[in-house]
Amino acid sequence: MASFTKVNDFVENAVEGMNLGSDTLIVALSNTAPASETSNPTADGNGVLANVTQISYTNLSSRTLANVTSAQTSGTYKLSADDLTLTASGGSVAAFRYIYIYNDTVTSPADPLIGIYDYGSSLTLNDGDTFTIDIGASGILTLA
Repeated sequence: MASFTKVNDFVENAVEGMNLGSDTLIVALSNTAPASETSNPTADGNGVLANVTQISYTNLSSRTLANVTSAQTSGTYKLSADDLTLTASGGSVAAFRYIYIYNDTVTSPADPLIGIYDYGSSLTLNDGDTFTIDIGASGILTLA
């Protein structure tokens, strides 16, 4: 499983206006390293989808996370969702290595990033191939 890294700006955005229990969370795919972007989306002040070079989503299934849960127990908050299976249909999908999770509901800032999975090398889906983003039992993130 790829490692997840929280985007710096997520902390401020979450405190100032996200409702992760009801907001729509979507994944964005990129083959460009964050540090190679014009504005590194993991750096302070840049944590929005507009700073990510996305691949073309032609031939790709839905990227919306399902059954998102957001709960706190004894001061520890956990954000989770079902694993997401991406399917190529009607042709191949461009190579990607980085999978960002962003909040599609919040408008200020628009499409704030939550975090990024780095799979270590580029992946390509050919027609009929699937790829599962394994959220796992530990969830997307835990804040204590």
